[in-house]
Amino acid sequence: MKTVVLALTVAGSTLFASSGYAQQEPLVQYCKPDIERLCPTVPPGDGRLLKCLKAHGDQISVGCAKALQKLKG
Repeated sequence: MKTVVLALTVAGSTLFASSGYAQQEPLVQYCKPDIERLCPTVPPGDGRLLKCLKAHGDQISVGCAKALQKLKG
């Protein structure tokens, strides 16, 4: 579980370098369970976690969907 949090933190800072940490925090908070459930074997980096979440867009939680939408805007 700590690996997923670390992966999200690293992925967040790598994937969303232009976004501030305050914007990444909801992503880690709300998408962590979704990543653990939907993308457990996906290694972080190069947008892979984000791509996996988008591929499972109809299965992600409302909180994660909102966090991802905030990053877009």
